[in-house]
Amino acid sequence: MSMKRTNVYADPEDLAVIKEAAKRRGISEAEIVRQGIHLAAMANRVWDEPLFSRTFEGSGRTPIKTEVRDAVADTVPRERDPRTAA
Repeated sequence: MSMKRTNVYADPEDLAVIKEAAKRRGISEAEIVRQGIHLAAMANRVWDEPLFSRTFEGSGRTPIKTEVRDAVADTVPRERDPRTAA
């Protein structure tokens, strides 16, 4: 992967935390900064497609806990007891 060099300004306290974390984890300070940049980039990314593309039928109101539990129980396959499996 090709990378580009850039300069950033950071608080000395943040740099001290990064230095200690790099030492503790056995990686470079630059790697911690790259990970932070990646997390910030992904947190601010605008996606072309919606996160959920499926729609579900419903009443238009927020379901209560028992309704959610029943819907999940109806959808999730039941685990079989291996001693009674045919």
